[in-house]
Amino acid sequence: MKQVRKKFLGGLLAAMLAAMLASAALAGDLQKGLDAYNAGNYGIAFTELAPLAKAGNATAQTALGVIYETGRGVAHDYTKAIKWYRQAADAGDAKAQTALGVIYETGRGVDQDYTKAIKWYRQAADAGDAKAQTALGVMYETGRGVPQNNEEAESRYKLAVKAYRLAAETSDADAQNNLGWMYENGRGVVKNYEEAMKWYHLAAKAEHVVAQSNLGWMYDRGRGVDQNYEEAVKWYRLAAEAGHATAQNNLGYMYYYGLGIPRNKVFSYMWYSLAADQGSETAKENHNVAAKRMTPEQIAEAEKMAKECRAQNYEGC
Repeated sequence: MKQVRKKFLGGLLAAMLAAMLASAALAGDLQKGLDAYNAGNYGIAFTELAPLAKAGNATAQTALGVIYETGRGVAHDYTKAIKWYRQAADAGDAKAQTALGVIYETGRGVDQDYTKAIKWYRQAADAGDAKAQTALGVMYETGRGVPQNNEEAESRYKLAVKAYRLAAETSDADAQNNLGWMYENGRGVVKNYEEAMKWYHLAAKAEHVVAQSNLGWMYDRGRGVDQNYEEAVKWYRLAAEAGHATAQNNLGYMYYYGLGIPRNKVFSYMWYSLAADQGSETAKENHNVAAKRMTPEQIAEAEKMAKECRAQNYEGC
């Protein structure tokens, strides 16, 4: 069984809009535009926000950047998205700075440039943006936009930990999970399973799927806590039913050996099959081993269950 961690990128645009909607004292037309976007009325949102963006309102500029980047209410246009993000970013808008960081990190509409991504993430992180702090931590940890030689590795891991901690302490679940991983593996900090458990648990309670899987692994292996297979199964199942392949494989393993749950080869095969379908090489190997110890009838039943489970998006399997 193998544990994984999450690299931050997903959900940034939704988080940006949510933060804007939560901002106090917005002008009436600006609030109307943001409310329209949130309600899916993208044409109205554009009509309300465009004049404000042209008049120099940084929040409207950032929102317009999101609209052009996502192609909602207008034709998808990275060039225009970048134009509006940059205007807002130059005015000090942290959400726009974070968005530009993602643009340059992923090479959307521009040549991929990790150095520029680091620049924009750092500006937003210094302004207290938790998503930027998390993204900056990932850049440091993975050595993108910073030196990658062995002499610099520990230094950049420490910078990653610092960035993750800032975001984790504001309840950013991505950062909490990543900080847990750093403690579990001794990257930039002294290895400390208890601290890893603490951060994984906080993220898992916030329904962070990868953290749930990682927490299951900690209970499974007895890292930072007494080994508890029942708790491991609980957290693996939560992540598995949310579609996390590693958790699905691990839950299959628990069923196969009867760890924390009654042994059941059919359920084991089902979960291995679901994980293998998502590309898990470990699950493919486990799936083949399990098949050799099952009857054709058991395999047929497991495959039927797997099909039904996929149809219900893994819930209640």
